[in-house]
Amino acid sequence: MSRIVHAYFTLLKAVIVICLVAMVVMVFSNVVMRFIFNSGIPVSEELSRWCFVWLTFLGAILVLHDRSHLGVDVVLQALPSAARRACLIVANLLMLYATWLILVGSIEQTSLNMGASAPASGLSQAWFFGVGVVFAASTGLILLYQLYQVCTAPAAELDKFISPHESGAE
Repeated sequence: MSRIVHAYFTLLKAVIVICLVAMVVMVFSNVVMRFIFNSGIPVSEELSRWCFVWLTFLGAILVLHDRSHLGVDVVLQALPSAARRACLIVANLLMLYATWLILVGSIEQTSLNMGASAPASGLSQAWFFGVGVVFAASTGLILLYQLYQVCTAPAAELDKFISPHESGAE
């Protein structure tokens, strides 16, 4: 199972790199075309915007998985272990609720825009809104696993859920 998870996150990293390279090539080409030939490639603006949105959402999945997101842990470090665990559980439950809202909204937007085509490329707008479904499904599973870890971890190991990079956990 861990090989499948590792392969999934490796795939996400590859897609992020592809999106970044595609964005650079499309935007640079468009700038050169506008400067030299006084015309541009309309589809490049649209597709580079889509790549940026996908890159951002997929990057957020990786950051959550690595626990590299921003957090203020000063208060948590001052709490006793029982209160620390309770705060971590509440935080995970709130993030799961937000993820659920993103999932429901993204599914609705994707299904509503399935037949709508983008103005420049003609591609289905579902590709644009579908990233929210991928994001919410992935982060939902990550958050459920992290919630399980917080609930079952011994009190001495709770620090790795607060600031994992400082305590040496990865």
